[in-house]
Amino acid sequence: MPISRRKLLKTLGAASGTMLLGGFPENLESHNAITLLDENPRYKKPLKAVRAITLGAGNRGNVYGNYAVDFPEELDIVGVAEPIPLRNERYAKKHNIAAENRFKTWEDVFARPKFADAVLITTPDNLHYGPCMAALKAGYDILLEKPIAPTEQECRDILALAKKTGRIVAVCHVLRYAPYFRKLRELIHSGAIGDLVSIQHLEPIEHIHMSHSYVRGNWHDRNATTPIILAKSCHDLDILRWMIDKPSQKIVAMGGLKWFTAKNAPAGSTPRCMDGCAVEATCPYSAMKIYYRERGWLYVFDLPEAPEKQGEAILEYLRNTNYGRCVYKMDNNQDDHYISSIEFEGGITASLSMEAFTSYAGRRTRVMGSMGDIVGDMDTFTLTDFRTKQSVVYDNSRFLEEDSAKFTGGHGGGDRRLVRDWIQAISQQDASLLTSTIDTSIESHIMGFMAEQSRKTGKIESIQL
Repeated sequence: MPISRRKLLKTLGAASGTMLLGGFPENLESHNAITLLDENPRYKKPLKAVRAITLGAGNRGNVYGNYAVDFPEELDIVGVAEPIPLRNERYAKKHNIAAENRFKTWEDVFARPKFADAVLITTPDNLHYGPCMAALKAGYDILLEKPIAPTEQECRDILALAKKTGRIVAVCHVLRYAPYFRKLRELIHSGAIGDLVSIQHLEPIEHIHMSHSYVRGNWHDRNATTPIILAKSCHDLDILRWMIDKPSQKIVAMGGLKWFTAKNAPAGSTPRCMDGCAVEATCPYSAMKIYYRERGWLYVFDLPEAPEKQGEAILEYLRNTNYGRCVYKMDNNQDDHYISSIEFEGGITASLSMEAFTSYAGRRTRVMGSMGDIVGDMDTFTLTDFRTKQSVVYDNSRFLEEDSAKFTGGHGGGDRRLVRDWIQAISQQDASLLTSTIDTSIESHIMGFMAEQSRKTGKIESIQL
């Protein structure tokens, strides 16, 4: 069986692994684990759990809400708004939510006097603005899933009201909380590679993920949600801004929808994959293969708990929803490749390439400094010092193994750490305990909107905050 570079390094040790693996510097000197980060000395045990209401009990609502299951002394989910009855029921049962605190829509929540400390906004992208503005007016602190809102003006409105009310608004730029990126940023600013000159950053969406989320899925229509640069890659714009830690000044972008169009539909294909498509057995995007035979990406389906009943339920979804449609015959309009180049204060440059057609996922980043460089893939990164001609591998896998199971998970452990810091910020009423407040997160959104403008006009656009 093939073994990954990361696993082989761990098994054989850095010296042995280096001799066997191409692409690693021959002078590799050491292999360092990205260890558990020291607890912030400003953290305090909450005197009582933060009481929160979840608006939207889908995937992200459960990702963040599950923190309350593992740490009930820190977070207590006391309300939910969710229009899909099964999701509402399951979420209420999981968190023992009283019947009077279960709502169909977010508007219903704010028809009531304030009855919690905070809200988690994990509604669809086009339903972020309304509940966020209502929550601020009602005096709630907020955990807001990205993107902040679908338009630049709405983002600016939320920022202005947050400043006016003084409420804490954490934006879910979870990569800022992942130990991998925190260590990468630390090394950049320590002078380990001299002066920062440039960064190249790749976001490989992975071809099945693209078909699932941005061709068939909730984000297939840029006009109904947000353009893919915001829906998918505002994380990446944000992590570039955070690592560089200087204002962005101008941006230029190019991209388009090349493959998932009707002109590329294979001969013999049908509107739905299960309707006798002549190429279904060999098509990499077959809905029957992805969802039914391989049982992948099922988190979007509300399936029966009994495994023996799930097969027919999946087929029902494939018969009646977009998830069963041919990827070449969908009404999708999101770009499947997108490149942005950005200039930051001080002449530092960065490029972001968002690519659908990859066999792998996980960000790839190359950092170039005056005295060294760093190459990483979210599992490991290698720092090479030009002055000493020595290289060091920093390995995230040992961190993930040593870390408590309650803190591993999505985005390299960033999901849970975001919620933890948000709870600390609310408990102490101190937004500086967060790295992704509305104030610091707004710039990456402006970068995204300007990238879209550049993509359409073909011009370099300035970034004005």
